Amino acid sequence: MAVITDNQKIQEVLNRGVENVYPNAEFVQSRLESGEQLKIYVGFDPTAPTLHIGNGIQLLKLRQFQELGHSIIFLVGDFTGMIGDPTDKGAARTRLTAEEVKENCAKYKEQASAILDFGGHNPAQIMFNNDWLGAMSFAEVVELASHFTVQRLLERDMFETRMQDGKPIYLHEFLYPIMQGYDTVAMDVDGEIGGNDQTFNMLAGRTLMKGMKQKEKFVLTTQLLTDNSGKKMGKSEGNMIAFSDSPEDMFGKVMSWSDDMIGIGFELCTNLPAVGVAEIHKQIADGANPRDMKLRLATAVTTTFLGEEAAQKGFDHFSTVIQGGGVPEDMEEFSAGAGKMNVVELLVGAGLVKSKSEARRAVEQGGVHFDGVKIDAIDTELSIPETGAVLQKGKRHFVRVTQ
Repeated sequence: MAVITDNQKIQEVLNRGVENVYPNAEFVQSRLESGEQLKIYVGFDPTAPTLHIGNGIQLLKLRQFQELGHSIIFLVGDFTGMIGDPTDKGAARTRLTAEEVKENCAKYKEQASAILDFGGHNPAQIMFNNDWLGAMSFAEVVELASHFTVQRLLERDMFETRMQDGKPIYLHEFLYPIMQGYDTVAMDVDGEIGGNDQTFNMLAGRTLMKGMKQKEKFVLTTQLLTDNSGKKMGKSEGNMIAFSDSPEDMFGKVMSWSDDMIGIGFELCTNLPAVGVAEIHKQIADGANPRDMKLRLATAVTTTFLGEEAAQKGFDHFSTVIQGGGVPEDMEEFSAGAGKMNVVELLVGAGLVKSKSEARRAVEQGGVHFDGVKIDAIDTELSIPETGAVLQKGKRHFVRVTQ
């Protein structure tokens, strides 16, 4: 596949949703205009069994490079995932076992296929950093560490905060950015993409590439999608939109975003062309109805990650159930058996909650209904009619309960 050097497309790569470019945008632009096929990657530590919309922002940026004809790599951090990235952490992460990491990343390629093309004339590659990090000798680790000073590693904000708070910093956390940096060297890449919270780790790769291969690697950091409190949308904050979400959940979660996220949501999380994004920003500035704009955003986001059919399903559910107060036609079923069942046990058994404590909270907060009747007490015993009944938690979650 020939490399595309169209200036307009290069400018979109360098500007849409981009926070910073290292060493500078002019350097990267000159590389992209050269016509040389570059090798660019994004790394994902498998700390959960699903990718999420924050990962999706970086995948969409990586896809732009793929469409220009460059070689792209989806790197699974199966080794670094066992160590734990200390980024934004006030304490050390709980380390994962090799088996947990393996289970978590089992569906990553399938999920990433919603954005990246793993076939065709310029297929994305999938690689695993245990292939080189797991085989390193202690002498090689010492050699890598010799490229960094303790002062440099202590520049990380979270380390400074921990020291001020008297919290421990473990040596393996110091080693994490060095290991991530070595991914750059092992794959001999030209560039790396990541969220701006990964800047320190990605610049470690620039340090190693210069020191070990005398090569200038560029780093492109993407903006983070944050909620109205400034917290990023992701696993760590518990508010993520996952690639594994149902169409109804994904659509509904986008509709729950604050109005000030509409413009940036279109820019970061959809395939809408740049001219369309600019028009969205103009309409918002001109006072467009936020609800209508958010319906368009939810449709576009769900289409991007789950497809057009899923987006229509999410829209129909939102219109009928959330706005119209109705009950969805299709829902999961749970056989509870004849007789009575405590509402907490029923919520857990039907899969609407993960624990009894979550079930109790849902009831106490007034979010549980049984055949349209709100359940007020956690000790409520429910009789399952022969015809079945609808158990509802919140606005979006329904299960048909049968005997």
